[in-house]
This record gives sequence, C-alpha cells and structure tokens, in this order.
Amino acid sequence: MDGNLGTIDSAAMLAQVQAWSAINTGTGNLAGLAEQAAALAEAFGALPATVELVDPAPVTAIAADGSAFDKPHGQHLVVRVRPQANRRILLTGHMDTVFPADHTFQHQRWLDEETLNGPGVADMKGGIAVMLHALLAFEQTPGAGALGYDILINSDEETGSLASADLIAQLAAGKLAALTYEPAALPDGTLAHERGGTGNYSITFAGKSAHAGRNPHEGRNAVVAAADLILRLKALESAEITINPAKLEGGAANNVVPDHAVLRFNVRPKTVEAGAAFDSVLNDLLCSIETTHDIATHRHGGVTRPPKKVDAAAQRLFDLVRECGAELGQDIRWQSTGGVCDGNNIAACGVPVVDTMGVRGGAIHSPDEYLIVPSLAERARLSARVIERLASGALQ
Repeated sequence: MDGNLGTIDSAAMLAQVQAWSAINTGTGNLAGLAEQAAALAEAFGALPATVELVDPAPVTAIAADGSAFDKPHGQHLVVRVRPQANRRILLTGHMDTVFPADHTFQHQRWLDEETLNGPGVADMKGGIAVMLHALLAFEQTPGAGALGYDILINSDEETGSLASADLIAQLAAGKLAALTYEPAALPDGTLAHERGGTGNYSITFAGKSAHAGRNPHEGRNAVVAAADLILRLKALESAEITINPAKLEGGAANNVVPDHAVLRFNVRPKTVEAGAAFDSVLNDLLCSIETTHDIATHRHGGVTRPPKKVDAAAQRLFDLVRECGAELGQDIRWQSTGGVCDGNNIAACGVPVVDTMGVRGGAIHSPDEYLIVPSLAERARLSARVIERLASGALQ
C-alpha cells in the first residue's frame, strides 16, 4: 500500500473542496444541492461504479400556525462498487451545510498558508474529498477486487436526515463496517467515540381567544399553557437527558387572549432507555397540560438519532483505525461527544462505524469554519489504509 499512497493528489483534493465550497448547499437550497449533486456524481464517476441520484423520502413539518406541510429536500447520491462482493462496507457523507442561500458566509479566505476558512470546507466537503481520494487510492491496490462498497452522500444530514434515514438503513444492512466522513472531533484529529442521541419535537397548543379586558376568564391562553410545559420539561432534565426549549411561536395583540402557540424543543438522551422514557412521559405531561389549561395539544416529532454506543465490534474498528494511523505516523485518539450524525443511524443498524474520518479543522456551523489543508491528504491516506485492511479481512 505504501507505494500507492503517494498517488493521492492533494492539489486536486483542495481544488475540489474549493469548487464545492463555492456552491451554496444549505439544506433548503434545492437548486444549490442539485448543482452539488451533479458535480459529485461526475467526480465519483471516476470509480468503477454505478452512480445514481435517489429522490428524498417525504418529510412532514409543522408551520408556525400549527399546520402540517411537506418539506422538500434535495436528491441523495448513491454509488455502488462491486455489489456482489461477499465482503462489503458502507461509506457516508453529506452535501448539505447549515448556511442557507441568504447567509452572509459564502466565500473562502486563507487564514494562513495551511488554513482555509469557508462554508462547508470541513463539514463536510473536505470529508467528501477525503472519501473519494481514499477510494481512488484503494482501487489501485492488488486486493481491491475483494471488497465491495456502497457510498451515500445525502442532502439533509444537517437537519436530521429525515429524508434519508430509510436509505441509510437500507444501505447499512449486511455491511461489515462503515466509515463516515464528518470532520475530526478536535483539530488534532481526535475521533468521536460514543455519541448521545437527539430528537426534535413540535407541540401545537389550541386554546380559545377572548378579550383580555372584558372577558378574559372565557379565554384559554395557549401561550401560558406552552410556558407551563416549558417549565415542566426543564424539570425532567437529568444526567441521562438534556432538554432545550428552543422556540415559542404564537400570541396575538395585547388585548387578546391567545388561542394558539407552537413550542419547538430538542432533547439529547445519553441512552436509548432515556429517550424512550422521555417519549412516554411526554404523553402524560401533555395530558396534564390539557387538563390544567383546558386546551388541546398535538405533538410532532421524536427521537430520530438514537445514542451511539461503542460495542466490542465497533471498538475493533476503532482499534484498526488507530493501528493504520500508527503505520502512517498518525497518533489516533478518540473521545465521547454530545454531537450527533449519521453514524448514530448506522450504529443503530448494528454496523460498526467510525464517523469522524474526515478532515482536521474546526469552528464548524459558524462563519469561522476552517479546514487544515494538509489533513486532506493525511486523512485520505488513513482511510485508504483502513479500507485496504478491511478488504483483506481485518475484522473477520
């Protein structure tokens, strides 16, 4: 493998990252996502693969007035190489960013000769380049024919992968292992190990309007009911779960008892059991709110990314990555994190996954996001070596 590692073209990787970063791919920017998907389809066509764009699954969301609507998403890229191989793995990434088309952060600039600031350069257009060039290097190795792999680059990871969750599960089925190309957990290359889970909820409150001066007693204040729920939710927090009431919408003129509100909140369970217990308690809580305030409620959402635990099989994959890093002079470490990604979904399918195989960088999800440019080739070499070891049966 050492001879093939030199074929990784760092200049080509950087050029791709810069070109892809120049395309705005906020999750809601369907035109930008279509442009990015086409560019990725062309780039991944360099592999001995079949390449297709897959339509997103339907997703329902709740508007500020409490009504449900279909939320559009971009297509997902699926690449298949040697699907009949007995030994197969999954590689995943995402083309969307958190920066919408009207965001001020749209351009790149060099912070120093090795550090590039720009939207998505680390999270995760740099990671997609690492994935592609690792596979191009792997395909030059004598044992490449022993391994088949599927690649998924979805369009909605930053908003929870609701339009791609079923596709992730479908592609993960039967895989020996999975690699996901989120940026390293720390700028020094530290990997994310165990992860907490996450869930998003929208609760709609339907009360009764009335004049705030003449007959307030005849009204049923939806905002007060929502505020009551917020306090009760925070009281449920524990070491096993955090709850973040994030947005309260509703209300009317000062002289009107508001008859409508929508509360949106996020939960972060550390265990599957904590997430399930919260979901059950929430139903009881809403019944109590309805009784106390004489209003109606409707809930939408739930835990969509379960906590990711690292079992013995997954730990063997982490150990393999560390061994490969040592061979290349890279000191690979890991730590647990509260963040979530598609690695959570993959692990829930029972497939060992390391989900921070992407670049070194930092300040993701902010206008200070940066890529440490030498890490492009560095991490591509690491992945290529890991994939070669998987092809030779390292986990079997």
